[in-house]
Amino acid sequence: MTRPDYWLGKFSKLRVDRARGDPAPHKPLLLLVLCDLAEQGALPHGAIPLSPEVAFRFYTYWKIVAGRRTQRPDVRLPFYFLSGDGIWSVTDERGEPSPDKKLTKLARPPSDLIAFLEDPANREKARHLLIAKYFRPSEQIALYELIGLQVPSQQEIEQNAAYKSPEEARLAGREARFRVRVVSAYNFVCALTAYRLTTITAGSIVDAAHIHEFRDSRNNDPRNGIALSKNAHWTFDQGLWSISDDFRVIVAVGQFAEAGPNADNLLASYHGRRLHLPEDRALWPDPIHLAWHRKTRFKAM
Repeated sequence: MTRPDYWLGKFSKLRVDRARGDPAPHKPLLLLVLCDLAEQGALPHGAIPLSPEVAFRFYTYWKIVAGRRTQRPDVRLPFYFLSGDGIWSVTDERGEPSPDKKLTKLARPPSDLIAFLEDPANREKARHLLIAKYFRPSEQIALYELIGLQVPSQQEIEQNAAYKSPEEARLAGREARFRVRVVSAYNFVCALTAYRLTTITAGSIVDAAHIHEFRDSRNNDPRNGIALSKNAHWTFDQGLWSISDDFRVIVAVGQFAEAGPNADNLLASYHGRRLHLPEDRALWPDPIHLAWHRKTRFKAM
């Protein structure tokens, strides 16, 4: 069974329309309806039909937010679009994948989502998270009363709204550690340009750039990092320059156009120059990551 943190993480990252300022309430309201059904032992296993009962509960919840939404609510919207959040898949009346909200008749949630919602402790966490994250203070109070939950303190509401799964929290800590180790190892100096600028408020103009991009490598080792100023970071990620195994700059000559008042500061002028590296050789870029960047990102002729 998937850990509860997985589903709480899903609920905390719903893709909701914020064009009007407040998060659109459709999806969180329908998830609160699912919590109700689970609490009453009425949540179907296997497939959830778009039934009059589901619609009735949804419209009852909707009355709490009706003051900030003038259009008539349509339960088919969240029923269909929750599939895009990975909550479930949707099918038409023939059991085929549904291409449109008007054709959607069934939602097919993973079995572990049903098990998650049927657990009272998980269900309470889910309700607190949804209410805290997606609704106004007055709506929060109304929703707690509707469900029959004690209204938590403002501090608890803020904590629920800012929910992060343990894995997300660990990742945030690792990313922060990566930035501190890389930027400080380079003494806040851009490895390409040798530019250094620090302030009390912003810290440093340089970024801790991944050589082998993190979403692919999941590697926050400092040897997969290099300190780069904003422009140098962007051009590096775009593959307009790379690094040889002897730590010299390789520029993708002919792959871009540039201009500026000082020719010595143009990217092309750095071709063949040696990088500005940390004093500690143990923190120099790993050749394995450099080879990945040259092969995968560098726009060589």
